[in-house]
Amino acid sequence: MAKKKEVTVEEKLRALYDLQLIDSRIDEIRNMRGELPLEVEDLEDEVAGLTKRIEKLESDLVELDEKIKAKQHFITEAQELIKKYKKQQDNVRNNREFDALTKEIEYQELEIELAEKHIREFKAQIEHKTEVLETTKEKIAQRQEHLDHKKSELDNILQETEKEEEALAKKGESFKKDIEERLVKAYERIRTNVKNGLAVVTIERGASGGSFFTIPPQVQVEIAARRKVIIDEHSGRILVDQVLAEEETEKMQKLFKKLS
Repeated sequence: MAKKKEVTVEEKLRALYDLQLIDSRIDEIRNMRGELPLEVEDLEDEVAGLTKRIEKLESDLVELDEKIKAKQHFITEAQELIKKYKKQQDNVRNNREFDALTKEIEYQELEIELAEKHIREFKAQIEHKTEVLETTKEKIAQRQEHLDHKKSELDNILQETEKEEEALAKKGESFKKDIEERLVKAYERIRTNVKNGLAVVTIERGASGGSFFTIPPQVQVEIAARRKVIIDEHSGRILVDQVLAEEETEKMQKLFKKLS
């Protein structure tokens, strides 16, 4: 069985810097999308909410219409009872029966008045809900148009960048194979803890990228020697020398052009 090739510290540093360049490019691609995915999600939620509101309003209007029909049917029945009681009054045998029928007629008349009042209230509710329904339909049409525009915008960006992002992610995984797991975890932890996602940086004007603290000359010599992985004690980032960074940047720029 063939012995696995020993990876030098310099090769690990180059792989780490390449990984950083890849992740930074992926960050750029995602920044191009900006807030679009969240905007699309918010608009979809808003349209879904408005759709439910329309469904509820339409359901309420059907229910109110049914209530009006029920009250109208009740009024018709009450009117029939009034006719019946009035006819019975013509054939009563005494005042007590006449008064009893009169009370029934008055009761039915009060019931009709109450039913008519309810019908007026239901019609007022219908009028109000119809206005709200029309306003909501206008609003959902506007939001849907806005959503379609944003989705189209996002789809175009995704079409342009999705393949490149996937290819970069695969390439990044291949670079991780040249770095031991503890270093990969350290790199990922540093990336999470810094705002710009730069875990591997060069020395610029005697200080590490992203820090104003000067790197001692002896440490700069050690970084340039590429014999060990050095972490900046102030920024917590992994340090590489400028020459290595320039060489890897040139190499990776060619790769990015092929993938884009």
